[in-house]
Amino acid sequence: MTEATGEPKPNTTDGDADVNLWSEYEIETDTSLVDRPLRTLKHGDAFAVLDSFGDIGTVQNTPEGLFYRDIRYLSHYELRIEGKRPLLLSSAMHEDKAALSVDLTNPDVPLGLERLPRDSIFLGRTKFIWKAVCYERIVIKNYDRIRRRLRLDVLFSADFRDLFEVRGTRRPRHGRQTAHPHRPNRSEFHYKGLDGIERRTVLHFSPPPTRLDSHRATFEVVIGPGEQASLFVSVCCEEGKASGLGDFFLAYRDTRRARRASTADIATVETSNGLFDEVMCRATSDVYTLITRTDLGPYPYAGIPWFNTVFGRDGIITAMFMLWFDPTVARGVLRTLAATQATEFDPKSEAQPGKILHERRLGEMANLGEVPFRRYYGTVDATPLFLLLAGMYLDRTGDIDTISTIWPNIEAALSWIDVHGDRDGDGFVEYFCETGSGLANQGWKDSYDSIFHADGTLAAGPIALCEVQGYVYAAKRSIASVAARLGLREVASKLAQEAGTLRDRFERAFWCSDIGTYAIALDGAKRPCRVRSSNAGHALFTGIADPQRARRTANTLMSRESFSGWGIRTIAQSEPRYNPMSYHNGSVWPHDNAIIANGLARYGFKVEAARVFEGLIDAATHQESRRLPELFCGFMRWPHRGPTAYPVACSPQAWAAAAPFSLLAACLGLELAYDRNQIRFREPLMPGFLSEVVIRNLRLGASRTDVRLHRYGQDVSANVLSREGSLKVALLK
Repeated sequence: MTEATGEPKPNTTDGDADVNLWSEYEIETDTSLVDRPLRTLKHGDAFAVLDSFGDIGTVQNTPEGLFYRDIRYLSHYELRIEGKRPLLLSSAMHEDKAALSVDLTNPDVPLGLERLPRDSIFLGRTKFIWKAVCYERIVIKNYDRIRRRLRLDVLFSADFRDLFEVRGTRRPRHGRQTAHPHRPNRSEFHYKGLDGIERRTVLHFSPPPTRLDSHRATFEVVIGPGEQASLFVSVCCEEGKASGLGDFFLAYRDTRRARRASTADIATVETSNGLFDEVMCRATSDVYTLITRTDLGPYPYAGIPWFNTVFGRDGIITAMFMLWFDPTVARGVLRTLAATQATEFDPKSEAQPGKILHERRLGEMANLGEVPFRRYYGTVDATPLFLLLAGMYLDRTGDIDTISTIWPNIEAALSWIDVHGDRDGDGFVEYFCETGSGLANQGWKDSYDSIFHADGTLAAGPIALCEVQGYVYAAKRSIASVAARLGLREVASKLAQEAGTLRDRFERAFWCSDIGTYAIALDGAKRPCRVRSSNAGHALFTGIADPQRARRTANTLMSRESFSGWGIRTIAQSEPRYNPMSYHNGSVWPHDNAIIANGLARYGFKVEAARVFEGLIDAATHQESRRLPELFCGFMRWPHRGPTAYPVACSPQAWAAAAPFSLLAACLGLELAYDRNQIRFREPLMPGFLSEVVIRNLRLGASRTDVRLHRYGQDVSANVLSREGSLKVALLK
């Protein structure tokens, strides 16, 4: 996805080594997120990262915590029985991802002259987040034969660290923090930030603990054989006004109802492969966990732990992937990004009229300008992608009212492309960081060293990325179609002509016959960066690539140098900066591969698309939760081994979670055309791990259908199982 940073990196793109630029994705860390399983909870702007026990901060320098609006409100939270940590039996997220359930038991514990044998006491923890409150119920059940008096301790602390500080950014100053124990059942931490905002962590205990101080609540529980008792702890994250603390059971009911309501009308997928079905269930759960409901509609926050906020590029691509499955996501993304579109110049945030938001942050460091991401526009691709999504959404839904409402935003985005995006008037959209504190690179590969020449030298800006030209081409073609539907024929004709001109210019400037693919970028001197990269696959996705050159590009992408067996690497093994453990220079990203698979399918390379699909799904099945992470390392696939994890990858990550939906649609050739009232499967091909796919509740306008697809060798049949309304289903060979 897009990563925000630990420390600023030296700016080497313009020769000035004294200027500090950021890499949105690089994170300073001395711990790995994969050295022990972590669990995540989320609702709205609050999320929690916990260990398998349901605890926080038992190991130092990790991203564990309870966070709200980019601030860590709880840095330590630990349950102990008789002064010892319980033994873990199991730890699992509920199927609907609304809550975490943890089963624990006691270790061997000396009790005076006696001892409590292990496995005598069962401890069950249920945790979830609802409206900025983390709720927990602790169930204690006695399986011993005698009555027991037990001491349970809950240890807790709050550090109010900004998320960027948790990620590694160093701060010279902090606000003032105080602890306020309120007997008998409440303890508070207050923090007066340097930004003037009063933040509070308020812990409520029920029943009241026997003893309570500023960092510990102690409960004395007397419980007979076979008896059960419950303790409740609620942790409220308060910024300004007090939170709305509720009853555990009512809040639990509400969170499950909200999840059911958000997924009530989506399509569902059942297949002949049980493991793939698990991957799809996890993907669905993760996407709708990350989606935040706002007045403007649903918006998929980018990922946990680093990106629980609005990102323009990430939200757009996630919405594209989910468009056939649930088009309401695209509507929410379009409306949100239209509402936050830049309307004036602001060099500090790299805002220019018409530009689409890159990132929004709500924490103390952003408020103070210590990081440049409070409302930051330093992205070159979100604006054309916004336009492309608008056209795709209209094709899918026929929702002309939404498109008409945001048409002024569409016009402003088109103007930005032609005026501010094309800095030198050469017909290509470029980026160049205007400040000393923004992102060094402003495509999706935004590491400071991700754009370079064949000898490894970093490219000097302004930089025109390969994929961005494709996005602009596809955006203009797509909005030309929108304009025609709105009766704006002159606008439609002009945009179509501009797209054709761009395609010709792109072929002349970016094609590199010697490496069999398109250059990753043009530098400030218009020299191509002759590097084999996954970026060229996005040229296939957008249709800007010449068909004959698309074949060579596909061969390069699927070569052993580029395709690891799990997916296509960001950079081929043959390139000088290749490092399979890097963030952008040799790793494998699921969303990147899903885009490329769509491009391969677009040009008729379905077999290659199916190989990408199969590699990524195999990778997911090797994960504990059947989840595709943000990225994994680009090492070659070996028998009987799973992919190598990237140490600080977000999991879940929105566009990675949505990737299986796009991969499936690409191989099935799934097209939904509102204007023709038709669902089409164009030259469908199923990968070897699937023999049957059933898609239920596939909606088009006011109609819906259930469709069964079955593979016979290389052929695929389609049968309509049920239909409501007048839509047509077509299988195109």
